[in-house]
Amino acid sequence: MKKIIVVFIGLLFSVGVFSQEKKKQKLVMDNSKPLLRLEASCGTCMFKMKGDGCKLAVRFEGKDYFVEGTGIDDHGDAHDQEGFCNAISKAKVQGRVKGDVFKVSYFELLKKETK
Repeated sequence: MKKIIVVFIGLLFSVGVFSQEKKKQKLVMDNSKPLLRLEASCGTCMFKMKGDGCKLAVRFEGKDYFVEGTGIDDHGDAHDQEGFCNAISKAKVQGRVKGDVFKVSYFELLKKETK
């Protein structure tokens, strides 16, 4: 009976360890890489890309790519009036295309210009 209790407690601790969220890597600009000014928005809502749910995407060289390295809610409320699901924004981006994904190493959302 004691062995069963010990195994059960061990399983509880291991579940807790593996359920922890990974820390997000801080995106840092690298001056040796080109800094791109791209359109950024929700891929499914604004760029009409196929996928489930809302996910950040950029338009690079006329093609739309889902983004890895930062998320849609990392830059404010995506469903706000000016959020990614309701508007296309400009961003300073560093990264590269790998397959069908744009892997970012730096992403800075630019403020909207007011007239």
